[in-house]
Amino acid sequence: MHFTSPVLTAGLALGAARVAASDIPPPPLPEPIDVIEIPLPPVAPSTEQGACTPLLNPRGTGCIRKDRDKFQAGDFTPDGNHVVVNVDFVGAPASPDPASIYAGEQLILVKVDGTTFANGDSWKCLTCAVPPENALGLDPRTDYPHAFRSGTKALWGHNIIDCGSVPLDKCDPENTHIYPIHWPTTADGSGPGGLARELRLHPDDVHMGFNAFTDVGGQNTFLARLEFNPDPATGEPQVPRYDLVDVNLLLQLNGKPPIEVVGDELQVHRDAITVGELRGFSGSGDEIIYIGMPWESTNIDLMAVHVTTGAIRRLTSHPEYVDPAAVSHDDEWVIAMDTRGSDRQMWMSGMRWIPPMIDILAVSAAASTRNNGPRRFFQPILIDKYGDRGDYFGQQVNAAGDGSDGSVNDPNWNGLADPAFSPDSTRIVYYQGLVVAPSCGGDNPLPCPESTAQGGREYRLMVANLTSRQPKAPAPVYPVPDAIPWATPFPPGASAPQQFVFQPGEFTLAGRVSGSASVNFTEDASIPGAIGSVSVAYSDFCDEEGYVINGAEEFSRELDLSNPWNQVVHWFSDLTQTGSVEATKKTGPGGFHLQIDVMTNIFNASGTLTTTIDDVVYKQPANGT
Repeated sequence: MHFTSPVLTAGLALGAARVAASDIPPPPLPEPIDVIEIPLPPVAPSTEQGACTPLLNPRGTGCIRKDRDKFQAGDFTPDGNHVVVNVDFVGAPASPDPASIYAGEQLILVKVDGTTFANGDSWKCLTCAVPPENALGLDPRTDYPHAFRSGTKALWGHNIIDCGSVPLDKCDPENTHIYPIHWPTTADGSGPGGLARELRLHPDDVHMGFNAFTDVGGQNTFLARLEFNPDPATGEPQVPRYDLVDVNLLLQLNGKPPIEVVGDELQVHRDAITVGELRGFSGSGDEIIYIGMPWESTNIDLMAVHVTTGAIRRLTSHPEYVDPAAVSHDDEWVIAMDTRGSDRQMWMSGMRWIPPMIDILAVSAAASTRNNGPRRFFQPILIDKYGDRGDYFGQQVNAAGDGSDGSVNDPNWNGLADPAFSPDSTRIVYYQGLVVAPSCGGDNPLPCPESTAQGGREYRLMVANLTSRQPKAPAPVYPVPDAIPWATPFPPGASAPQQFVFQPGEFTLAGRVSGSASVNFTEDASIPGAIGSVSVAYSDFCDEEGYVINGAEEFSRELDLSNPWNQVVHWFSDLTQTGSVEATKKTGPGGFHLQIDVMTNIFNASGTLTTTIDDVVYKQPANGT
């Protein structure tokens, strides 16, 4: 479907074009999409030894757990007929039963073309029964599986599965090796290395992007090269491994900040490189896809930065929240997991083109309200390469259903990370989790649904077939330099510099079209040098033609110094917008107050914040929902 609403239809076309704005074509029409659920190994009734009986799986090739813990789908192998998936096998019989190898977290290969392997299964375990001597130093982190484009290797969390010259679907335990990935971060190379997270493989099969938390409630992003180290002399583990070398911190030290003080004025630089969380790469690998500083207040979008030129593009602009995403191998399409259509974030981000002044404090809280604990509100959205523009906000991949329990568009089944395109761009794979307690049931007003998946499984693997498309060849892979020109070298022993320090004071921000805003950054009384509150007063402020803002808002934040992820925020807003839309963004008499932990995402607020767009009212979620 095309998503339309009064707040959106007059939106400016700021899509993800690699061409001049005048050359951006009209949005594509919706295309036919056939979504199917892909079979997985049978579900065991419990995790007890032997619970996976021959009755459940006559072939003795394993059973998986009911809850979605440890399950994660990856992407396609080069032939487009298999997907790599992390599962947790449970209920295996004791050794020496041959089925005893199907135990614990394993990486499997799943057929998505309706065929089976020689034994009749639609799946094959890649890591079961790999000899211990072939898996020395196995890292327990096994998330974000990814198939190398070579077809002979797979990324399995912080490990690389290597089948030598044999394709993954032909690999057997004896010729499989599993090597851990090590990030040397000390000057002498000692120790276990850095705690990289959410590793994403570049299309060249050589470079790797990843994130790393800081100890003050933030994170940095990096790009490095994978180098095989057969006999490491330092670092842990000292086994054959892949090292992350030529590490680049994705920060432009001398570049433009997102908000700059020039005298007593503020300037917002939309072309500033602010890679807050790396999400992956373009299909050719010439761009890094990330979430960064918003262009519009509390509107979290996907951005792209070119790996050599540092040129910035905005990929999405819908006011809802976007996070996991992938670009097709031909660079023509984006598949994004987005809350658009759910109205989950419209109460705070629905008013367009408010400049991101309060966002120097509000970004974490704004991003955290996208979830209800473990529940996501994502659905897969297909967007062309030119991005959101006008009244075009992509096509929901799984819209063609009746919304009933277990249907492809059942709203109680929500998308998770990461979706992926087949190499020929004719298929999309994604997986979903069913809403479960405490996100439903008990004190929560949403009743917990019954799973319609096999064995009551609380997750499912889905493939969307883009039935009207002809296969297309992948774009040529972009040659990535080991030293990114605009980034900061980060050799072992380096420390990440502080980013984008804002000074307290009173400033004026001129609208890009007209009007102005008075902005006051106030120092945090408990954290010297940090900003604790932001207040903004708008006078006929207009950043985009047709969106004129008047009124004021104030945002302040309290940090728990023992847990920087836990925040209490206070928000007072009384904004009006005229022109293309008639809108208001208002808090109740006592303001809006939210306590939220970024790592748990449980909504707990007092007071109200309501956005109204052309008489359509968007209210905040109820606590606990």
